[in-house]
Amino acid sequence: MSEKSAPTTGEERGEGRFPKGLVLRLFAYLVAGHLFAAFLYLLFVLGGQNR
Repeated sequence: MSEKSAPTTGEERGEGRFPKGLVLRLFAYLVAGHLFAAFLYLLFVLGGQNR
């Protein structure tokens, strides 16, 4: 007695879409990375004015 499972389509597996957790993590890393870069830029700008 073998039962064949219905073939799963890409839609059912979620192909073509990013997992929600991955999107949130990517967004958080992008925001954090830009904030860190802005902080470093500010340090260099302020440090250059003290010459």
